[in-house]
Amino acid sequence: MKNRDFSILSLILIGAAALPLLSFSQTDQRWGDLGDGTFANPVLNADYSDPDVIRVGDKYYLTCSEFHFMGMPILESTDMVNWRVIARVHDSLASDGYADMEKYGEGTWAPALRYHAGTYYIYVCSPNEGLWVTTATDPAGPWTAPRVIKAVSGWEDPCPLWDEDGNAYLGRSELGGGPIYMHRMSPDGMQLLDDGIEVYHGPVAEGTKLFKKDGYYYLSVPEGGVSTGWQTVLRSTNIYGPYEGARTLEQGSTDINGPHQGAYVDTPDGEWWFYHFQSTPVLGRVVHLQPVHWVDGFPQCGTDYDGNGVGEPMQIVTKPATGMAQQPFELQTSDDFSGSEIGVHWQFNHNPDMSRFSLSQRPGWLSIAPLQASSLKGARNQLTQKMMGYNGTVETAIDITRMAAGQRAGLLCIGSSNVGAGVQLDGTTPMLYFEKDGEEIQLSDIPAGISTLYLRLVYNVPEKRNQYYYSLDGVNYSALHTPFSQTEGNWKGARVGLYAYTTSSLSPTSQSPAFDYFLYTTDSPNTLFNHGGQ
Repeated sequence: MKNRDFSILSLILIGAAALPLLSFSQTDQRWGDLGDGTFANPVLNADYSDPDVIRVGDKYYLTCSEFHFMGMPILESTDMVNWRVIARVHDSLASDGYADMEKYGEGTWAPALRYHAGTYYIYVCSPNEGLWVTTATDPAGPWTAPRVIKAVSGWEDPCPLWDEDGNAYLGRSELGGGPIYMHRMSPDGMQLLDDGIEVYHGPVAEGTKLFKKDGYYYLSVPEGGVSTGWQTVLRSTNIYGPYEGARTLEQGSTDINGPHQGAYVDTPDGEWWFYHFQSTPVLGRVVHLQPVHWVDGFPQCGTDYDGNGVGEPMQIVTKPATGMAQQPFELQTSDDFSGSEIGVHWQFNHNPDMSRFSLSQRPGWLSIAPLQASSLKGARNQLTQKMMGYNGTVETAIDITRMAAGQRAGLLCIGSSNVGAGVQLDGTTPMLYFEKDGEEIQLSDIPAGISTLYLRLVYNVPEKRNQYYYSLDGVNYSALHTPFSQTEGNWKGARVGLYAYTTSSLSPTSQSPAFDYFLYTTDSPNTLFNHGGQ
């Protein structure tokens, strides 16, 4: 594989204006829109793993892998930097195990989002069920229920391409990292027409993305593994090859490991940009955005700090010239439960039972009628959000007056471990408790007459330190148990959220803990401006 030479100066001019040529160092913990015409990578400092991004008109849409979490989100942006969640593509997958909390690490892997002839398509593989597709005429939904169009094990990372001559294709990889296969696909995108032809075999080549430019078919593939790899782009005048390739992005002299797997996107004015992920130990795969410069028919990303002819990730970059001015705003996080439905920025751990959620039983509160489980890991109806930023605080208040014996309810923090803290009722007296991976620690009784328990979780990602707190009056807080660490697990970054379950027989919906609010504050720089994303 050959690398293409390119001008360091031209890369600086396209993406960084007069910014200094300094290698990316993560000692600087800025991220997102800086409010001065620049942004700091990561642009999304949360686990939007394997991101795919498209432009339709003057808007940009993003989706990502979610594995066993339901379901894939659709994010929208006008400036490529500030995003809001506009849809949750699905609430469940119709396959054995997703309703029984048995599919950790499975589910939706590396989806491809495309727009063709007035329809939005998402193609995604799950490792044991096969190739799924879902469509919508509006990216905000509704999306059709995901359906399997090829039942097979061992496929991953599909991507469609509709050619100008009316033919349609689908590229995909094999579980474990290659090779890359190309299939003929029906023009409606609903079936494959052959068994596929191998078109490329590289070192852990996966994450296939297809696009066409200037008469060439392009395969954009990450290689080398999640945390250690690089981005490769291949091109050919024939969809089946042979392909010539170039390495377009690597860690080089920066601190950004494994910069790869994402999407090349153009602006209406002809700029090109590359979204990619970086694997981190706590937050998971966070999203970076790099300027792109085309050299001899190949895209080169970021800046070549070490001078070897391959781009490296940049930290501070001038915002894309999208032609759409946008003031910074925060991605949705908090919820006061005043709506008629659970917000689209929430995700479920495995398939939920929606009949057990209520926003009307007590208006302004979320009631979760507990389902039976032996511990938090098996508790259905966990509501989750991605841990975001380097520091954050999550708070809630629980009405404990209608809880039944056997119930637990509280704040969760899950990843490599399943950690919860809150209230436990095994007899007649509610107790503060802490649990980690099935081991419960009873802490103290909650005094008689207390109807509301206030909970807080404070996390510090660089220190891998998390601490729960509680209050009986909403003002004075005390530590609830001791600090604990959390890292990514089951291919996803750490998460925060709410839970309720029962270790005894199924409770009636009238005996349900209710949550007053979910207040989630991160160190997003956009907090300094407004909350327009909520």
